[in-house]
Amino acid sequence: MEYFTTSEMAKKWNILRRGVSLLCSQNRIEGAVLKGNVWLIPNNVKKPEDPRQVRKIG
Repeated sequence: MEYFTTSEMAKKWNILRRGVSLLCSQNRIEGAVLKGNVWLIPNNVKKPEDPRQVRKIG
């Protein structure tokens, strides 16, 4: 299995690196592991949904 760093995932998901680190520390990215001070994220994981986004109905 191939892993990406927070910087690589930030580019892929078009969000800040700090945001990816925060998602990892909150256990919202399945399979992310902390090795030393670097988060390793599986390359096939999907970006978690942002609960702050409001969806308009109708």
